[in-house]
Amino acid sequence: MNELDVIVIGAGLSGIDAGYHLQTQCPDKTYAILEGRSTLGGTWDLFRYPGIRSDSDMFTLGFPFRPWTKAQAIASGGDILEYLRSTAEMYGIDNKIRYNHKLERARWSSTTNRWTLDVRANGELVEMTCKFLFTCAGYYDYEDPYTPEFPGRAEYQGQVIHPQHWTPDIDYANKRVVVIGSGATAVTLVPALAERAAHVTMLQRSPTYILSRPAKDPVAAYLLDKLPDRAASTLTRWKQLGLSMAFYSFCRRYPAQAKKLLVGNVARLLGDAGGIEHFTPTYNPWDQRLCLVPDADLFEVIRSGRASVVTDHIERFDATGIVLRSGQHLDADLIVTATGLTLRWMGGIELEVDGKKIVPTEMLLYRAMMCSGVPNLVFAVGYTNASWTLKTDLVSQYVCRLLKHMDRHGYSKVVPHKDPTVATESVLPLASGYIERSVAHFPQQGKVTPWRVYQNYALDFATLRFQKLQHAALELA
Repeated sequence: MNELDVIVIGAGLSGIDAGYHLQTQCPDKTYAILEGRSTLGGTWDLFRYPGIRSDSDMFTLGFPFRPWTKAQAIASGGDILEYLRSTAEMYGIDNKIRYNHKLERARWSSTTNRWTLDVRANGELVEMTCKFLFTCAGYYDYEDPYTPEFPGRAEYQGQVIHPQHWTPDIDYANKRVVVIGSGATAVTLVPALAERAAHVTMLQRSPTYILSRPAKDPVAAYLLDKLPDRAASTLTRWKQLGLSMAFYSFCRRYPAQAKKLLVGNVARLLGDAGGIEHFTPTYNPWDQRLCLVPDADLFEVIRSGRASVVTDHIERFDATGIVLRSGQHLDADLIVTATGLTLRWMGGIELEVDGKKIVPTEMLLYRAMMCSGVPNLVFAVGYTNASWTLKTDLVSQYVCRLLKHMDRHGYSKVVPHKDPTVATESVLPLASGYIERSVAHFPQQGKVTPWRVYQNYALDFATLRFQKLQHAALELA
């Protein structure tokens, strides 16, 4: 059936969450999930580099309707993928997924109040229609990651690989490895590669704030021992929510004290190995996303001598490694470019409304999930300062509330209209390189409600779950 009430784009965390809420809260709606790849899981199936793991605790990254029931707060990519697969199977969501279906263009008609989708299905272009489009494809480019142009790269005789393109046949045993980068991917790769490599060097242009926490949550372990799994996991989830929100607020309100705390903790973990200058950023905490490492594994391999950190700029590649601006040479048999990802608005889908192509930069975001001038479309994007699923689950529940409200009142169209008097600004507030490279191609946010994007779960919970749906900026017809 190619005519549906709701079509969801993407079968990762957000898409599976959307499927659950649609079939439980709106059981009368027909829906399908279109997945461009041949399997579900999104990020957690695509990325296969050594050591891949969650960079948020699983009690908040997991689904509220199926809480994470292990004491392991920081889970491996394989465990997360199995959790997603078993959740989809448990609730029959996997039966709604159409694999190898990639949405290329979506066209809205005000005559029919329908979306017509041009979908590349198993290589052939087919048309599908729906009343409501719900995109859960995130904002990363899953085909082309970001890799800078390095002078002399053609001279290098070893292998260069981006983590997004990692394959199981890559051999790093007993080799000298250089990991370029200092973000979440780099700090995950270094200790994992150090288990088999001769030596691993993390080469960074500038330091990143790193926070270590136990991989196994002792409070969760205690509660799981004393209470039923669901109750224990739910209590742990709210505990984690409170702690993360309080810590974020502390960092933003008292940046000097937060910096002292974070850097001081790293100094303690490094011990006699020293090198705290490599972990002392010039910016304030949460100007960029913090990196999380479990059980101080990164610092353990540095202390052992199996890994080291160099802060410098790349002058050029040569035949045997990397020449730095300082003149130092890093010998390398394998270079891993953990240089970040590329952002792509709504997965690169082309949108048209009544024959007019929609330009993302001309849109203003409504409640961080709808686009001005675009009817019957919601997108799910997670937080930058907390677990992704916290926000996307709220969006899924909002969509179901909205659909039921439209049915009760006989509405067939919902569209936010931009207020031209609202001052605008960049939609993503962090100063991270991957954001600064791409944010100019994204829609804008406003400086006032409901156009402002709040990175605040408590506020969003109250607004999206309980606030009235009708608003002066929202047309329902």
